[in-house]
Amino acid sequence: MERLVYLVDDDDVVRDSAALLLQANGYQVIAFADSAFFLADLCPARPGCIMLDICMPGIDGLETQEQLNARGIDFPVLILTGAGDISRAVRAMKNGAIEFLEKPYQEAALLSALDAGFDLLRKRVSDGGKAKDARDRIARLSNRERQVMQGLLDGLPNKLIAHQLGLSIRTVESFRAMLMEKLGVRTLSAAVRLALLAGLPALSEVDGSTAA
Repeated sequence: MERLVYLVDDDDVVRDSAALLLQANGYQVIAFADSAFFLADLCPARPGCIMLDICMPGIDGLETQEQLNARGIDFPVLILTGAGDISRAVRAMKNGAIEFLEKPYQEAALLSALDAGFDLLRKRVSDGGKAKDARDRIARLSNRERQVMQGLLDGLPNKLIAHQLGLSIRTVESFRAMLMEKLGVRTLSAAVRLALLAGLPALSEVDGSTAA
């Protein structure tokens, strides 16, 4: 994974010095003086850590963070704050920022925060890939197979699943075997873990059909 930092700060001196420091430590930096340009240019397919000044004209740091959250972009955010912005920085952390650094921040503190940010980013990217794979597998199931899977996820025996769906026990057993084959798992516990990772419970809420 590239060590990419999105640096958003309207202070030219702070932004330029931070970019030079990061580049000297092996980071790739894309710098912005304005949150509006940052939000317009940000590519979700290029994950990185975000260094975000909290006090800026136009779209400030808190609003920028809210827009990121609304888009489902969960790149780690480090808040840059002045002495008078601590309460707002704490609010930003409650909204998901991983750290705030009070200007002028120490080089060691910044690099340590970025190390933690990239550790978190790698985990999120890895977990996101696993979740996508799980959703792709679940998408292979027919509506009826999803319903049987939901019953298994609810801890129901085949007999109760059959009663709920108006099927014979043998038919439920057949669907169970087919869905496990499609999911590429051999055990019920593995199927349940995959379904939970994919968010299968939400499927039952939106799919009330009983069609095969």
